Amino acid sequence: MMNSLAKILIVDDNPKYLEDVLPMYGYEVEVATDGIKALQLIQQAKPQYNLVLLDVMMPNLDGWETLKRIRSNQKTENLPVIMLTAVDEEQKQVLGLRTGADDYITKPFVLPNLLARIESLLRRSQWKDAEAKAKAKINIDFEYDESTISPLTAKEKEILSLVAKGATNDDISKKLNLQESTIKTHLNRVFKKLNVKTRTQAVLLALQMNFIDD
Repeated sequence: MMNSLAKILIVDDNPKYLEDVLPMYGYEVEVATDGIKALQLIQQAKPQYNLVLLDVMMPNLDGWETLKRIRSNQKTENLPVIMLTAVDEEQKQVLGLRTGADDYITKPFVLPNLLARIESLLRRSQWKDAEAKAKAKINIDFEYDESTISPLTAKEKEILSLVAKGATNDDISKKLNLQESTIKTHLNRVFKKLNVKTRTQAVLLALQMNFIDD
């Protein structure tokens, strides 16, 4: 599990399955059975939800309109949203993505597929936040000495850029056609060159030093 503390809002008029199963995978969940209640919870949430699972077909306020209102509010415009629907039509999927959904999955879905999409979106959102902090010159939360930092090779920069986009070692190995063990070796070298211990620190410092693009 990438983030066992992630807080997810389930917006569905029949939420029991997701409400029961997601906590088994380490997620904290809250439930709204219609769009109006969802918008109220989102506005009141402190801290804000990490992700919203938003069903399309609901009473009072459907998923499309709920999503539009989420995206039109400056406070929640970047809140990660996955649309859930029983409608498997290309036009509906395009509508959801154009309205501002980050991802889209049709019912009935296979649980591992949904979990993978949740983790992928949470990961992308995490790195977007990290990049935004670096770009805004917010102080990173660890000490570093520029004089002890060594330059990265082109391959190391390429791999770290993919890490910054939320890619796992497996994702990177497939994309670059390299063994996963080779990716680990490259990342270990990056950690040593940057004098850091984690992927998050490596990405933040590389952005701060302009080793990779935001």
